[in-house]
Amino acid sequence: MTTRALEAAQAALAAEHAAVYGYGVVGGRVDRARRAEATAAYTAHRSRRDALARTVRDMGGRPAVAAAAYALPFEVPDVAAAERLAAELEDRVAGVYSDLVRASEGPLRREAAGALREAAVRAVRWRGSGVAFPGLAERA
Repeated sequence: MTTRALEAAQAALAAEHAAVYGYGVVGGRVDRARRAEATAAYTAHRSRRDALARTVRDMGGRPAVAAAAYALPFEVPDVAAAERLAAELEDRVAGVYSDLVRASEGPLRREAAGALREAAVRAVRWRGSGVAFPGLAERA
């Protein structure tokens, strides 16, 4: 694996740490009807985070550790803000997986593409609409 792939994997790991933290906030603010969805996303991000930590180690790197806390992109005082936060988290995760897809090959690339797809689908569910090229919105 290349240094570029390792750096992209570390960035994806850092984004997963942030998503796990963010979904803790989302889960505390969403209404009952969407709590199971938030819990499922939280679990998915924890699983991806753990897999990425192993991947980074297998690539010869030292996995990035989670911060004690993360700055949220906006205040989350209510259900609507929690849903916006969930969509934002998924957009950010999709962006780093897009970078990992470009930087990697083989099984890691397939895993990154799968993670990108999952994040894009969750973002659509939270937001109610999608974007033409998930993971590339910031480059539009």
